[in-house]
Amino acid sequence: MPVTDYRVLPFGIEALDGRLGAGGLRAGALHEATARSDALVDDAATTLFLAGIAAREAASTGGPVLWASCRPDIYAPGLAQAGLASANVIHAHPPDDAALLAVIEDAVRDGTPSAIVAEAHKVSMVATRRLQLVAAEADMPVLLLRRRRRRDQDPFTEPSAAWTRWRIGTAPSGRLNVAGVGRPRWSVELARQRGGEGFSLIVEGSDETGRLAVPAEPGRRAAETVGTARHAAA
Repeated sequence: MPVTDYRVLPFGIEALDGRLGAGGLRAGALHEATARSDALVDDAATTLFLAGIAAREAASTGGPVLWASCRPDIYAPGLAQAGLASANVIHAHPPDDAALLAVIEDAVRDGTPSAIVAEAHKVSMVATRRLQLVAAEADMPVLLLRRRRRRDQDPFTEPSAAWTRWRIGTAPSGRLNVAGVGRPRWSVELARQRGGEGFSLIVEGSDETGRLAVPAEPGRRAAETVGTARHAAA
């Protein structure tokens, strides 16, 4: 694992950690994710991807997670499936993106949350620089779900100071030996990371501890794509 001068939050699987410059996510940093498409299933996968990261940090540090969104429509049982029990989540519902960014900064400086997840449509480059700075100073992960302002608009066309930027979508589930629904699979693409290359990977979605897994099918290697990400890094 690379030697760093900051704390690292690993995913716990080599297929991801081995391709991240720090051997995992920098804990005190801004990380962004967006849905691969405007489909609700991709939006849900992106939400649970960030929820899993926050859940692992909360389990490690023992603090609550602040979830900030201008839309009070988060589904608590879904977060619980990714490791975030409702008792461990503080919800904030600011009226607009400007107020949401102020809530994030205040919460980071206060130091109460173990991690912050926020959903926003419009975030300027200046705002992301501020979030990256306060996150680094507080050694607290700030996880920003970048929502589309229009159906055909990719949020990652806008510049950002985020440490990493991820595109998340759904993928076909693996077949079970018995009748039923398999563990959900996601297409995880690292569109950009500081000091490293992008990559794409198929993973099994967050479990009740917030952990991902790499699917391994009998007679076949894990389904993954290594190298340059499909989309140009913003």
